[in-house]
Amino acid sequence: MPRQRSSLLLALACLAPLVHAGPAAAQDAAATSSPWDLFSGDWSLSVGASGFIAPSYEGANDLAFKAVPMISLARTGTTTRFSSRNDNISFGVIDTGTFRFGPTAKLVVGRDDGTSNDLRGLKTVPWGAEVGGFAEYYPTDWLRLRGEVRHGIVSHHGVVGDFFADAFTDLTPTLRLSGGPRLSAASASYFDAYYGVSAQESLASGLDVYSPGGGLKSAGFGGALTWKATDKIETSLFAEYARLLGPAADSSLVEQRGSVDQFVFGVSATYRFDFAL
Repeated sequence: MPRQRSSLLLALACLAPLVHAGPAAAQDAAATSSPWDLFSGDWSLSVGASGFIAPSYEGANDLAFKAVPMISLARTGTTTRFSSRNDNISFGVIDTGTFRFGPTAKLVVGRDDGTSNDLRGLKTVPWGAEVGGFAEYYPTDWLRLRGEVRHGIVSHHGVVGDFFADAFTDLTPTLRLSGGPRLSAASASYFDAYYGVSAQESLASGLDVYSPGGGLKSAGFGGALTWKATDKIETSLFAEYARLLGPAADSSLVEQRGSVDQFVFGVSATYRFDFAL
């Protein structure tokens, strides 16, 4: 437990500087004479949670209920044309309205044999983080393209790339429908952490030895129906499907105990607090 607690604290430390504060924060920082002046002004803090049914581990055949907190911090007046549950914590260093670019980070939940009986005999993947960069572009008023490339810290030491295209339309002033394709790829180090099986692990787990390379991880489609209940409350109903590809699909863990078909269904709700510093 102490080792996992230390890993979690390290991951949170990596994520803390990347809480989304919007492009205005970077502009204000250049004009301030004191570091504390960076935080002055009007802010909005959105807090909530997401509850969903998803594979018990990446590549699993069985589903389990999961819940995660949702936290977003931004300066009041910062406009977000579109956001998705797939977006990780981001800070827009460059924001032209149609193009955004900057650092991003993701908290990675640990995995061990307590997660599923399928994982008995396999190495533990500790809590950690992924940090990197993102870019998004709006070619039209109803379409957003976004890509993220992140490097693992503690949980794994590989590189992960996620790419999304989301078309969105407002059915009513308070109801928005969105959806589009998803594609994910990763390096060999990532696949080894989550899908590799060493000779020792093979003996302990009964799975065939598997040493993966890098390549595509999954392709799929996702959609959401978002309702702005009030000016401060937003709820969403979402669903995602991903089919594992390449090194993930070829893993003995997936072939012998898991499934290449990965489904996620869930709901989320957030409440926005406005305050000034």
